Amino acid sequence: MQEVKLTVSYDDYENGIRMETLIRELAAKPEAGSLESLIIGDWGQAYENSPDEFMGTLIELAPSFPSLKKLFIGDMGFEECEVSWIIQTDLTPLLAAFPELKSFSVKGSSGLSLEPIEHAKLEELIIICGGLPKSVLASIARAKLPELRKLELYLGVDDYGFDGSLQDVLPLLEQGLFPKLVYLGLKDSEIQDEIAKAAAEAPILDQLEILDLSEGTLSDEGAEALLASDKIKKLKHLNLSYHYMTDDMLIRWKRSGIPVDVSEQQQSDEDDWRYPSLTE
Repeated sequence: MQEVKLTVSYDDYENGIRMETLIRELAAKPEAGSLESLIIGDWGQAYENSPDEFMGTLIELAPSFPSLKKLFIGDMGFEECEVSWIIQTDLTPLLAAFPELKSFSVKGSSGLSLEPIEHAKLEELIIICGGLPKSVLASIARAKLPELRKLELYLGVDDYGFDGSLQDVLPLLEQGLFPKLVYLGLKDSEIQDEIAKAAAEAPILDQLEILDLSEGTLSDEGAEALLASDKIKKLKHLNLSYHYMTDDMLIRWKRSGIPVDVSEQQQSDEDDWRYPSLTE
C-alpha cells in the first residue's frame, strides 16, 4: 500500500508553510493517482488552528486521489499537540468527497462534528481522543454505514470532553446497527465498569468477534459481569489490557479459557482514583 504522511511542524508554520500547500504539491505528483493511504499529521499549531485551513483544498483535490482507501486526520504525538488540545471541525464533507474510502481515523475531539455519517463503503471508523462528546456518539448511533466492520472509540473523561453517560453508549450495543460489524472498541473510559456490565449480555455480542474494553478504568466489578457471560465466551478475542483488576481476578481470567488480553495491570492511587490510559 502506498502511504504518505503530511506534517507541518511548529517552525514550518512560523515560516509560512501551510498544509494546503503540501496537499496541492502531493496532488500534482504522478503517484497521487495510486495513493491508497493519506495521513494528515500536525497541520501547524493544531491547538489554535482547525482543519478548516486545508479541508476545502483536500475536498477540491479529492479527484486527484482516486485510489485513496485510508484517511487519517490528526495523527500527531503529544510533543506536537496534546490530544485534548487538538482542534477539530465538521469532518463530514470528507466522507462525501472520498466515496471509495474504507478506513477513516480521527484524532482529537474538540470541535469535532460528524453529522450525518453516511458512506456506502466505509469498513473502519476510529476516533482517538481524551473525551468523546455525546453529540458524536449520537451521530454514530444514527450513522448509515452498511459495510462497517470495525468501530473503535476512545470515550475518555469529562475533563477532556466526554459529557455523556452510559445511556449515550447503550445504542452502540444494539445488534444490527451495523450489520457487518465484528470489532467493537469502547475503550479508554472512566465508566469502563458500567460499560463492561452493559456489554456482558448485550445483543451485539452475537455478531462480534472482538470486543475491546481496553485502556480504561476496568476493575473487578466490571470483570465479574464479563466472566459470568456466556456470550463473552463465544468471542474470538476480548481486549481488557490496561486495567485495574486484582491479581485474583487475573488468575480467574487465566483459568477461564477465554482468549483475553489482561496485560498492563494498573494500581489505583491511595484515594482509589483510577485513570484511563489516554489522559494528560
